[in-house]
Amino acid sequence: MAQMNSSIPTPQPNSKKTVVYAILFLFIAIAGLAYVKWVPYYGKSILAATTHSIGTSILGDKADLPAASWDSAWAYALTYFNAVWKAAILGIIIGSLVQVLVPTNWLLKVLGKTSFGSTAVAGLASLPGMMCTCCAAPIAVGLRKKNVSVGASLAFWIGNPTLNPAVLIFMTFVLSWKFTLLRLIFGVILTFGVSYLANRFAPNSKVVDLDKMLEKAEKEASGSFLARWVKAMSSMVLYIIPAYILSVLLMGAVKVWLFPHIGDAAANGILTVLGFAIAGMLFVIPTAAEIPIIQTFMSFGLGGGPAAALLVTLPSVSLPSLILVARSFPKKVLFFVAGSTVVIGILSGIVGMFIL
Repeated sequence: MAQMNSSIPTPQPNSKKTVVYAILFLFIAIAGLAYVKWVPYYGKSILAATTHSIGTSILGDKADLPAASWDSAWAYALTYFNAVWKAAILGIIIGSLVQVLVPTNWLLKVLGKTSFGSTAVAGLASLPGMMCTCCAAPIAVGLRKKNVSVGASLAFWIGNPTLNPAVLIFMTFVLSWKFTLLRLIFGVILTFGVSYLANRFAPNSKVVDLDKMLEKAEKEASGSFLARWVKAMSSMVLYIIPAYILSVLLMGAVKVWLFPHIGDAAANGILTVLGFAIAGMLFVIPTAAEIPIIQTFMSFGLGGGPAAALLVTLPSVSLPSLILVARSFPKKVLFFVAGSTVVIGILSGIVGMFIL
């Protein structure tokens, strides 16, 4: 596979505005993440260490899981959005600001290549974000609009929920270090390996005329900051919010079928691992919600194999998040990511059958 031209021009020191915009972006991102993620997660870490719990399962008690209905869909959507709305707004803000504040040539120099290096940098850059897959989706969309490579954009998107450092800490206190180790190993494979390989499924992974790309970006940046930001924000909001709400309602309606009651004989079987791997890939949850879900399911007899499958697939991607990024990635790439998530979830489940 041919790689993008490595001779990307470096930032030109001809305008203080470029530097000011970059600093402004970093300030907004850091302040937003501190308010929405970092400070609350510090308190939740203390809670996890002292009580070995971070709250109840968003799916509720196994015994009171309602039948599929509009009421259950609405109830789940309200619970879900109440947990994620701040992060969702922050994700849209950052995703739009990426398009108007971060210099294009900076992004292309670091994240514009289809090499493993660009994928690795983007995956590492995702660690401070700690967002769920849907809240990170607008940022991935923003990166793609700036022509960041498929692999780098995916690594940032998947790395946010999968390698979330706070969740790994919660997991160690609430579940066990074995769960944390499984999540870390298979999360690294997903974030860096699958994302890098996804470049092969992108039809535009051939050499790109970067001079034309940068010239186009300069023309787009010629307007006022406010006008460009409003345009970027409105483009995201008009598509993302309706698709987000409808897809979450759908998941709320079918959750009883995705997570059915499992008898003792099948609690740790390979078919249950397969079913839960698929269900976990499709279903949508807030950040860290997989921990109380797994904790509750296991208290009712779920085996280590299906629990390990959910450990990987629940946070990584979801049907709603795939819909949110559908216009930014080729369909082949998204099918590859979804299929790979299920396969890696099954492998995690098989390992979990023996060690958990």
